[in-house]
Amino acid sequence: MVTATDDYGIVATGLIKRYGDVTALDGVDLAVPRGTVFGLLGPNGAGKTTTIRVLTTLLRPDSGTAVVDGIDVLADPGTLKSHIGVSGQYAAVDEHLTGFENLDMVGRLYHLGRKRARERARELLERFDLSDAADRPVKGYSGGMRRRLDLAGALVANPAVLFLDEPTTGLDPRARLGLWDVIRELVAGGTTLLLTTQYLEEADALADRIAVIDHGRVIALGTADELKRRTAGERIDLGFAAGDADRARPVLEGVWPGALQVDSADDRISVSVPAASAALIDALTILRDHDITPIDVGIGRPTLDDVFLTLTGSPAETATATGDPA
Repeated sequence: MVTATDDYGIVATGLIKRYGDVTALDGVDLAVPRGTVFGLLGPNGAGKTTTIRVLTTLLRPDSGTAVVDGIDVLADPGTLKSHIGVSGQYAAVDEHLTGFENLDMVGRLYHLGRKRARERARELLERFDLSDAADRPVKGYSGGMRRRLDLAGALVANPAVLFLDEPTTGLDPRARLGLWDVIRELVAGGTTLLLTTQYLEEADALADRIAVIDHGRVIALGTADELKRRTAGERIDLGFAAGDADRARPVLEGVWPGALQVDSADDRISVSVPAASAALIDALTILRDHDITPIDVGIGRPTLDDVFLTLTGSPAETATATGDPA
């Protein structure tokens, strides 16, 4: 494990947190170079949100150390708060204030001064496409608008280190892509970002490195491509006529128990395997023996969904869809 130096925006060593008999964090080590995006992925209850709460001073670990932007999280939490921005899973905005008033208030809490707080509020409202609603009470905002306002609030003070816990949940595709652009701009400007997300394509697109956490432990670490190569092999995809995917599923489960990813709505089945060409021949042979014929087949590179299935035993869409209680 690295030591805390100027090269790293976040360094955590041996973080442990228990709630009675439940161990939420079981020796988590992280090292995030400055000016990079670090993705933290894992099933529900894996420890993602607990990790963020420790690193943002909201929760004290039972043991371990953490340094963020060169500041000891446990020894000097007051100083650290002015160096970080945080956006949680749920929008933390005051619905009785307008969008502008929410951001102006955050700016004043950060001691930006009256003029700069107002300027910064207007800048961020424009950046997040909220200018037209700036002077309306937030209680009239849609869920997606509230989410964007919360994210804007996390950026008011231009933090050196930003923590985003499932930041695009509830956003439509256009807004999600817009936020991706904002994240890229921030990182290009030197911001260090720790990101948890339920959208694996988001981590694939944004994260320089990814840690997969399960049962409070980091079980894999690397770039998206490194994780795919190391854990998932290759991938075969099979498309079926209406209803045939449900017939094919038990047949293929006999060959690859627990490894299938099934999309019944689109009648598709995929599976990660060490050698896709040989596996495809096996699949077509056994399906033919059961009088089932796919209408299209393909071989592709593994995805982060495959990594999840390989490492945690849970498909990503069910493992992360409802947030992380721990």
